[in-house]
Amino acid sequence: MTSDLSIIHLIAQAGPVVKLVMLLLVVASVVSWTYIFAKYKELKTAFEVVDTFEKRFWSGMDLNELSRQLAVDRYDRSGIENIFHKGFDEYTRLSVQKGMEPMHVVEGARRAMQAQYTREMDLLDNHLPFLATIGSTSPYVGLFGTVWGIMSSFQALSNMKQATLALVAPGISEALVATAMGLFAAIPAVVAYNRFSTNVDRLATRYETFMDDFTTVLQRQAHIQKNEKHDGA
Repeated sequence: MTSDLSIIHLIAQAGPVVKLVMLLLVVASVVSWTYIFAKYKELKTAFEVVDTFEKRFWSGMDLNELSRQLAVDRYDRSGIENIFHKGFDEYTRLSVQKGMEPMHVVEGARRAMQAQYTREMDLLDNHLPFLATIGSTSPYVGLFGTVWGIMSSFQALSNMKQATLALVAPGISEALVATAMGLFAAIPAVVAYNRFSTNVDRLATRYETFMDDFTTVLQRQAHIQKNEKHDGA
């Protein structure tokens, strides 16, 4: 009896609908684990980029030199580096135009950073809705398979004159495997979604803080350049 109730045997003996449900749950689990590993690596890299870039930015390096280095490494740029590069490029472009007030120059740079910030956050949020969907729907999909399997078992027993626990147990066990597989797919997805969402929020806060600090730096630099032009005139 023990071998008859093994997981492999129960799956093999399940009905076609229950097998289809199990197959969907297995596919969902494999895809979600693929996204989990990819997102973990992506967020780990994003935090490393933030830490490294902030050290370079606050080290006193000339902003033009920093922007030039990032322009050379444009294929390896990501996250906060792109935000800085877009903002400083826009600042440089506007600051050389005649008649531009420092406030307008800084506002233009801020808008460029905000647009890039939105793109970066879209990339970080990628695949998170899928994990949320798997985490919220997989238990119900598994439950559907269980209910269907139990219904099929009782329908089969209705044709028998005498129903015993030994006859009912295998069919119910087969059906309950679907619920177990639904939980197996859902729990990692929910845990990963919560963890990744928290990390994305942390990155968003650091990006926003940097944009505020960088805007202050650009405002100060814009006023210095304006005073130098007036002195030169």
